[in-house]
Amino acid sequence: MTVLTDLEQEVARMIVSTLNLDVDPGTIDPDAALYGEGLGLDSIDMLELAVAIKKRYGFQIRSDDPETVRTFSSLRHLAATIDRRRCETEA
Repeated sequence: MTVLTDLEQEVARMIVSTLNLDVDPGTIDPDAALYGEGLGLDSIDMLELAVAIKKRYGFQIRSDDPETVRTFSSLRHLAATIDRRRCETEA
């Protein structure tokens, strides 16, 4: 079993609560796909997550950003993007 970082745990809880998923946040594989297979999210779910991220972390993930597909590819990538962008906005 893969151990989640504190931020990955926080993001996993946000995903579960935002999307009202019937999943224990601690059981989300940080390297599994969020979209389609894996967690099984769809484009509407991704939009809802983008809105939640903007509210919670203060930055926007834009659909026209070339990194967006990678950002939402897994919990680990999403948490890394949040960490990087959060540091950029604090600087």
